Amino acid sequence: MAGTRGFILIVEDDDDLRHLMKTYLLREGYDVCTAEDGEQAKEALGQKTFQLAVLDLMLPQSDGLEVLRYIREKGNTPVLIVSSKSDEVDKIVGLRMGADDYLTKPFGLGEFTARVQALLRRFLELNRPAAAGSSALVHGPITIDPDTREAQVNGESVELTAKEFDLLKVLMQNPNRVFSKAQLFRSVWQQDYMFDENTIMVHIRRLRAKIEPNPSEPVWIQTVWGIGYKLGKAGDSPSSFS
Repeated sequence: MAGTRGFILIVEDDDDLRHLMKTYLLREGYDVCTAEDGEQAKEALGQKTFQLAVLDLMLPQSDGLEVLRYIREKGNTPVLIVSSKSDEVDKIVGLRMGADDYLTKPFGLGEFTARVQALLRRFLELNRPAAAGSSALVHGPITIDPDTREAQVNGESVELTAKEFDLLKVLMQNPNRVFSKAQLFRSVWQQDYMFDENTIMVHIRRLRAKIEPNPSEPVWIQTVWGIGYKLGKAGDSPSSFS
């Protein structure tokens, strides 16, 4: 039923593509709002609460990156970038600024719908009301509550995006385990790993910047060279930044 699976904002200036994406998502049972430019998008974001934003980068008025900054200032709504900019540097910039996924045009509508479903499923499931008897995860100065999606470092609240929180949660739930990049990608993105190391590395860097006392010498999210990442123990030596 519409309204029960998430409210989505599509920000796209191409009329045909915007209509096509909206049509597909409506068929899947989502509520959909659309915007043709950055200013319309910010107006919609100021009036409604969305569970997902589908965002083109090349927009009239305010560009997509400005809209992305606006979204991140307001909260942790998942953002799927859809863009004709296919250069690796454009993807990295988008991910570093807080996007959760990046899809390059042209794309198949089946893949588009699958990515939307994956982002929304994780966001909605992990933001359900807290269950009775639930407990927070604590590791050194870091505390996260999987039910409320809140994170603290040294008692101070830290704003994490959905993917940053999920990465930290996976590590804190398995404090003695070393994860490969492929394992983290499958656990958090719930998709097949296509040797997309940049996605993992960018999110790890962003997470370190928020929870580490010195992100260039991380203590809590450590690199295990040739393998991946692990949760550091109190008293561990800092690992090299990657």
